[in-house]
Amino acid sequence: MSDVVYFNESPSVTLKVGEGFNLKDTDPDATPGYSGDKSDGEALLDHLDDDLADLQERLFAESRFGGTKRVLLILQAMDTAGKGGIVTHVMGAMNPQGVQMKSFKAPTPEEKSYDFLWRIEKEVPAAGMMGVFDRSHYEDVLIHRVHRWADPKELERRYVAINEFEARQAAAGTKIVKVMLHISRDEQKERLLARLDDPSKLWKYSSNDLKERAFWGDYMDAYQKALEKTATESAPWYVVPANKKWYARIAVQQLLLEALEGLKLQWPVPELDVPTERELVERS
Repeated sequence: MSDVVYFNESPSVTLKVGEGFNLKDTDPDATPGYSGDKSDGEALLDHLDDDLADLQERLFAESRFGGTKRVLLILQAMDTAGKGGIVTHVMGAMNPQGVQMKSFKAPTPEEKSYDFLWRIEKEVPAAGMMGVFDRSHYEDVLIHRVHRWADPKELERRYVAINEFEARQAAAGTKIVKVMLHISRDEQKERLLARLDDPSKLWKYSSNDLKERAFWGDYMDAYQKALEKTATESAPWYVVPANKKWYARIAVQQLLLEALEGLKLQWPVPELDVPTERELVERS
């Protein structure tokens, strides 16, 4: 397909949080590194599905022969930003047998009795798996900061604990891709209204979304601090403008493709005498 419009600059470069990053400078309506329009983006998403599925299968196959590599996609965002769409339209191209999905809700009484990372550690993807965290341990430094459920000293401890946790995972063979889907307050309003107007989306609406929306500025400050404190070499952050759902999807797809390609995955070669096995099969 010669007419497919690819990224002219990789999202792993244009969207990566670096020194001096300021969330306020990120336009949620922009499409960094991509010159195409919605139809181009949708065509690209479809065009690269097979590449993503192929790499995921290699990852899974390697693990069946002792491979320890795995990928963990962490999705953080304000409500309505499109996390579910990423799971459906990007992860949906993969074999579900190799996908480990976890959506973190409010902690249970049992989970609250342990340190905040206890429930997270249990959901780290196994070798060969594509893990997805829909929200994550970052809730414990976002909503807890906004509502002052944790004091400044405790928040600082958590930032350090998160970095140590992610460094351990990276050392164990986990490629971590952390994505903040960044939408504007006005765009969220439009999406909330759309949910109320569409019977097929009404079930997604929650009045709690409005309660948290009232703290928008505080959440942006909390995200800024979390990005500053936890963007590391082994687990960098990528802020993806998400007002245009199609752009967010191709950006995350590209980030995952590059993550998988960076693992240098190879099809495993079983210790088989292929001619003999072929003969046995033909005789069967």
